[in-house]
Amino acid sequence: MLLRKENILIVDDDVDILELLQRHLQSWNYHTYKAVSVKEAVTILRDTKIDLLITDLKMPEIDGAELIKFVSEHYPKLPKLVVTGYPSVQDSLKFIKSRVVDYLTKPFTRAELKAAINKSMAISNEKDFKAIKPSEEKNKAYGDIIGHSEKIQDVIQIIERIKNNKATVFINGESGTGKELVARAIHYQGKFARAPFIVVNCGAIPENLLEAELFGYVKGAFTGADTNRDGFFQAAHGGTIFLDEIGNASVAVQLRLLRVLQEKEVIKVGAQKAEKIDIRIIAATNSDLRDMIKKQNFREDLFYRLTVVEIHVAPLRERKDDIPVLVDKFLFKYGVEYKDRYVTITPEALAILNRYNWPGNIRELENVIQRAVIMCDKIIDVVHLPEHLKYTLEFSDNEFEPLKVIEKKYIEKVLRSTGNNKTKAAKILQIDRKTIRQKLTE
Repeated sequence: MLLRKENILIVDDDVDILELLQRHLQSWNYHTYKAVSVKEAVTILRDTKIDLLITDLKMPEIDGAELIKFVSEHYPKLPKLVVTGYPSVQDSLKFIKSRVVDYLTKPFTRAELKAAINKSMAISNEKDFKAIKPSEEKNKAYGDIIGHSEKIQDVIQIIERIKNNKATVFINGESGTGKELVARAIHYQGKFARAPFIVVNCGAIPENLLEAELFGYVKGAFTGADTNRDGFFQAAHGGTIFLDEIGNASVAVQLRLLRVLQEKEVIKVGAQKAEKIDIRIIAATNSDLRDMIKKQNFREDLFYRLTVVEIHVAPLRERKDDIPVLVDKFLFKYGVEYKDRYVTITPEALAILNRYNWPGNIRELENVIQRAVIMCDKIIDVVHLPEHLKYTLEFSDNEFEPLKVIEKKYIEKVLRSTGNNKTKAAKILQIDRKTIRQKLTE
């Protein structure tokens, strides 16, 4: 199988420099992506696996030094090369020196550019080139996994052990906890990173089509099958297939999956001959498969084949230490996307986010920050947060109290937050003024 060319992202607000760099890179057989702003660069980084970042320092709105900082925190294994036309900006160069492989001062020769790229790519390909461990720098990312809580560190340690083999992995956790991010980290942090990574949401594909989509089909296998077609498994050959919401797979699909795991081969729908495949399977669900086995909705033999390695992704309420770094990530992401500037958050607003239990997990937190960035100017304050977050009570496990006491505390809290405005408090509590007067009398 042919390996893909290295992807290099060039960031510069000077279109002529972009074109010049692109011509040089393409002549050396690199695949290039271009961005004229940090905003465009972040979008490309989010959607594409980049092998080297080349960036200018001086750019309008958000400069290259801040992009270097962002990449260092969120893509620590990505090598970075700075090209600057301002050799006098020593403060910036000192700031980024520990975060980049090399830098060039404009104008530079073709040979100097080639040498700097070779140096950068060589360091990124060294066998002893280590990802930054979260234990060493707590706020660093592992792939797209953000956090330094003990529970997320446990997940990262498992990924470190399994990333370079093709053992079958099962990921469980509530919706919105980041199961796909864990699957991507297993694939992209290991030695198979250049091979295909195919995502299949088993819950999004109609049951009558899932079998054909997964395994492919031959001409005439069913109405509408007018040609031979490979499935997701064939597309993932040599790499990883991620089967999300595996609990939604029908019994027929489960039986076929069992054969794939046992025999390392697939049979297209309507075909007689099996095809050998070299593949790693990662499955995930927010369902309780053990309970489904008891109800005979999921095959027990398939379950044990899938759970060679099992990873549990804890809900956000059990790893609240990760909330500040996740908030920081989303502030940068949506600040760049919507404001072309950095957005910050007040301690009071952050305290509310830390107190809330996040039933929708990271997905809900990201949604809240996205909305708040849109609603604010430069700083997110309490007023920019959804109402239901502002009036959340926090209890520890040993604080269980009678319902009337909890109700009293909550009503008092809402009244304090509204400046004792009973009309506004009644609206928040979704009761009428008469009822709130009765409660206050009691």
